[in-house]
Amino acid sequence: MSLAEPVLRDAPRAPADPVIDDQVDVQVRDDARLRRVFDEQFSFIWRYLRRMGANEADADDAAQQVFMVLSRKLDAVPPSKERAFLCGTASRVRSEQRRARARRREVASEQLAEPADGGLRPDDIADQGRARALLDQVLDQLDGDLRRVFVLFELEEMSTAEIASLLDIPSGTAASRLRRAREKFRTICTRMRAGGELPGGTT
Repeated sequence: MSLAEPVLRDAPRAPADPVIDDQVDVQVRDDARLRRVFDEQFSFIWRYLRRMGANEADADDAAQQVFMVLSRKLDAVPPSKERAFLCGTASRVRSEQRRARARRREVASEQLAEPADGGLRPDDIADQGRARALLDQVLDQLDGDLRRVFVLFELEEMSTAEIASLLDIPSGTAASRLRRAREKFRTICTRMRAGGELPGGTT
């Protein structure tokens, strides 16, 4: 036994610091909340970024940035607004990526496919990759506001009311943008089919 142990054992303990205890409790709660939000929303945010034109690598980077922003502003985000905050932040981060890429005059050499489901044959994976690339090509021709609503409704299967709440816009505006997005989507597909860029058209 160390000579110091009896001294340390019998020494009076320093009184607990309630301020430090409170800070520790807050940090533990914040860490737990961030983990919960990450587990619940990361896949949604990643898919959203992909459908907003990010390739796989850019979506990874952007999603990490989105959750870093949330970690810094967690106290200002009510739990009921977490997804809306993440979605808005993802849109801004994606816009910044586009501007940075334009400034560097970089053009992605290819669209990278989302992680494929396990067990698929190589031909199936290739078909999925081509389908996603074609979808991205169509979506790239939609304006940002229309694209956001279209992606959330058609690909994430959210209702117009949910989209309106998520994007903080009136329900009528969400419905109007969806209608315009669908019309433009059909027009783009018709034009691409006629040009042989989509199946079903002439070459």
